[in-house]
Amino acid sequence: MNHTLDFFHKLDQIMKQDFGNRGLLCSLPDNPVEQTFCSLASAKRVILLTGFPVKMADGTVVGETDGPCGTADLAAALLKAGASVLVVTDRPSYGLLKEALFYRAPEAGLFMLPEDNTADFIRGCMKSFKPTHFISLERPGKARDGHCHNMRGEIIDDMITDSSLFLSEAKKYGAVTISIGDGGNEMGMGAYEQEIRLHVPSGDAICTKEAADLTLAAGVSNWWGWGMAALLSLHTGTSLLPTEGQECESLHRVVLAGGVDGCTKERTETVDQLPMSVHLSILRSVACLVEEHLEQEAGRLRKAISA
Repeated sequence: MNHTLDFFHKLDQIMKQDFGNRGLLCSLPDNPVEQTFCSLASAKRVILLTGFPVKMADGTVVGETDGPCGTADLAAALLKAGASVLVVTDRPSYGLLKEALFYRAPEAGLFMLPEDNTADFIRGCMKSFKPTHFISLERPGKARDGHCHNMRGEIIDDMITDSSLFLSEAKKYGAVTISIGDGGNEMGMGAYEQEIRLHVPSGDAICTKEAADLTLAAGVSNWWGWGMAALLSLHTGTSLLPTEGQECESLHRVVLAGGVDGCTKERTETVDQLPMSVHLSILRSVACLVEEHLEQEAGRLRKAISA
């Protein structure tokens, strides 16, 4: 097997580790890793959309820890690869993204979705920024009933600002649309509707209707922030991944800003109930894969020069 294709296969396997035992990943086809890699070669202006709300016992709505860190890591990698980046979220997750981006990607733009005239904002955003790519990471999407749901099947429309227009508008402008999710209720996951309905509890209710051009699934959505940074690393010839220390600090800042674990609703430095040690093991695997590939490429180049 071509060593680049082998890289794609191994990255897909790393992303699909199901520590949370959700059961969806084993039913899905291979992630479109090669297609995503090829598409990123033309990433010049990228809109990133994230933010998943959690309603607390006292009725307040806050953002969860899955989404902000992965988005910030992806933004940092895109910026280093020469792209312009605009990050969009809504009120519950804005403070979390502000902290994560300030630490990891301060050059990225950050906008809060307005609660009024949202459609006009989205259309204006597309018209002025003219994105080459639109990427949603852990962002609720509408199911066939027209509502957004959490994994328990509960309607969460009152917790978010409707951002569904982003996907269709991005396609109108010719942008490559990429959606990242881990449960099936995220924007753009409609490509896997059959699998979600069959293998996810409440799948019939929560599965999102619309499909992105490229849909990436993982055990935790944040992980594809590293996965896409790994693919960008192949384009640039240098690792664009965060260090383990940077990742720990990012999550620490997100939690200090009010982020909670989306599964436990607790303000702990965990993501989807998994401790940081599990997430760092995934990051370590991706980093080793990138390092090995870049060393192989450097060796091939040295051999070609000396021939």
